[in-house]
Amino acid sequence: MKKIISVVGARPNFMKMAPIHKKLLDHKSKIIHKIVHTGQHYDNKMSGVFIKELDLPKPHIYLAIGSASHAEQKARIMIEFEKILIKEKPDLVLVYGDINSTAAAALVSSKILTKTGRSVPVAHIESGLRSNDRTMPEEINRLVTDVLSDYHFVTEYSGVKNLLNEGADKKNIFFAGNTMIDSLVFYLAKAGKSGILKELCISEKQYAIVTLHRPSNVDVKENMRKIISIFQNINKINPLLDIVFPVHPRTLKMIGEFGLEKNIQSVKNLILTESFGYFDFLKLTSNAKFILTDSGGIQEESTFLRVPCITLRENTERPVTSEIGTNVICGLNEKKIIKHIKEIENGSFKKGKIPELWDGKAAERIVKIILKIIK
Repeated sequence: MKKIISVVGARPNFMKMAPIHKKLLDHKSKIIHKIVHTGQHYDNKMSGVFIKELDLPKPHIYLAIGSASHAEQKARIMIEFEKILIKEKPDLVLVYGDINSTAAAALVSSKILTKTGRSVPVAHIESGLRSNDRTMPEEINRLVTDVLSDYHFVTEYSGVKNLLNEGADKKNIFFAGNTMIDSLVFYLAKAGKSGILKELCISEKQYAIVTLHRPSNVDVKENMRKIISIFQNINKINPLLDIVFPVHPRTLKMIGEFGLEKNIQSVKNLILTESFGYFDFLKLTSNAKFILTDSGGIQEESTFLRVPCITLRENTERPVTSEIGTNVICGLNEKKIIKHIKEIENGSFKKGKIPELWDGKAAERIVKIILKIIK
């Protein structure tokens, strides 16, 4: 019997891991799959709801790390995860995406020696993505994780190219598709039954949805002022369009500290809400007229759903979403953003295509390869 440990710590991790867990269950006579939740995102809205909605079991091991600085959070995860590795002795560790839990688990795994005298093998799901912006903590996590990983599962061809340029072994790079899209495909019909539109009193294609979390956007007064100005311009372009903004309490706090309460209150049709569960949010994204975001995962989901996406960043680690998808990279260039919103309104915005192997079968391909790896 072989043992695999998946390390997760935030909402996107669960979405990427869920399809793999389900496929591994088909081989439970050969494989034990244990889920370690670090607790990097620890409240119910950030992880508990997702575990339930994605039909995942309660994590087998919960580390309860909680929030802290990047260094302290990684250190706590490493200390606790080392104990898990020593006790469980897994044959393979799966890490997902680019959060602190991902890099910390890869680092510990690379230093724990097995009976064979080798480190615990690590497979990185969503490997090779690069923004080439080292001011982003996620970019550092991606680089560190990929250097330490033994196997690389890639969502788009840019990832293969990046890994080869960085010296990764070609035979251990697998272009397998996107497991986040697997989750979206599997749950889209179920999400369609959500009553969130009725609850918010909004209509299909008559609203925009906004998600912002990057410090460069929400922790800088001038940038937050620009974002509110963009909202006000949306009002001018289409006075009837609602703007749904699930806002983090900390972002609301920053708006207060910046003295921008009156500015945000002046935005007509702005609906400020708490975070949504997976089904409600998927319903919202799939029926939005367009999306304003600084999230990488939403760039992917909107491309698959063919919903226009305006990314409020200067770069993306997911270039396929802008090269062939519905995503445009705008930073906080108001002129550029307004131009694209007008294109969306008059029907001239690009249509986009779904990237190769984003077909809902990535986990199936990944598990097939994993079975060969740990044989």
